[in-house]
Amino acid sequence: MSEIFVFGSNLAGRHGKGAALHARKHYGAEYGVGVGLTGSAYAIPTKDGKLRTLPLDQIKEYVDAFLVFATQNANLTFRVTAIGTGLAGYSHAEIAPMFEGSPGNCRLPPEWGAFIGTTAADQ
Repeated sequence: MSEIFVFGSNLAGRHGKGAALHARKHYGAEYGVGVGLTGSAYAIPTKDGKLRTLPLDQIKEYVDAFLVFATQNANLTFRVTAIGTGLAGYSHAEIAPMFEGSPGNCRLPPEWGAFIGTTAADQ
């Protein structure tokens, strides 16, 4: 478990579409676990338990908790997907800045480079 797949989830932990489904099928994300480490994946909620999109300030709280976790687990590599920009409907410009200052063990989506001054290749 040296690489962790980081995906956008919902608080109900229903990993039925998009990156969440990929996390369940390929990284062992447990159905019903919508926050934090699950299998070789890490769930960051972008939707609530009824699958409604969370406000940006709530998503930011979950992102901040993830960044603390990533910092505390420097031995792991975190491959962050473009959370919140698919089914949740936010733009890269709205989500990417939440990851500004990510620790070096986070591999961010290349499309976020324009919004936070770095690319996955830089990290």
